[in-house]
Amino acid sequence: MTDDDRTQLWIVRHGATEWSESGQHTSVTDLGLLEKGRANAEKVGRRLADVEFGMVLSSPRLRAIQTAELAGFDDVTIDDDLVEWAYGPGEGLTSPEIREQIPGWRIWTHGAPKLDREGYEPGETKEHVAERLGRVVERVRSSGHRRVLAFGHGHAMRALAMVWLDAPVEFAAHFPLQTGTLCVLGYEKENPAIVRWNAEV
Repeated sequence: MTDDDRTQLWIVRHGATEWSESGQHTSVTDLGLLEKGRANAEKVGRRLADVEFGMVLSSPRLRAIQTAELAGFDDVTIDDDLVEWAYGPGEGLTSPEIREQIPGWRIWTHGAPKLDREGYEPGETKEHVAERLGRVVERVRSSGHRRVLAFGHGHAMRALAMVWLDAPVEFAAHFPLQTGTLCVLGYEKENPAIVRWNAEV
């Protein structure tokens, strides 16, 4: 099997939202896109207009679905495994706010922050995230399609790339991902590879 025969996974992080702009951790809070985010999505659509995909997946969150629709992909398959990392009591907080209570905290080293914040269930660990995104990778690789497109979220997509590479999830700390950008996961010879990363469109 050659590189050209293997399935590629093209991933798009949703366009800008109020909280992505402010740095607030957003998982279950179902925000829509800002005008900037809508423009992000439309640019993605122009970039992908001539690319054929055998399957198009999306997180069920509004910001991902809106990005897909504005990019011209109305008929998406909702995949609950593509949701953003569940931050638990870190939802809506910025990293500096979390570090006031947990010095040195990062999602990649600590997982969801363990904070005493009423009304919030515990969030996900790295192991939880890797397990569910592993199911996405398996579905994509066994799909038989040449290209699969997925719309999702910053931390989850970064973790997804590490699962694709069979690398530790914490390595994603070295792969920043901006809103409204495109990445391609594929192969270099027989090795899973990042073909393109954080590409503006």
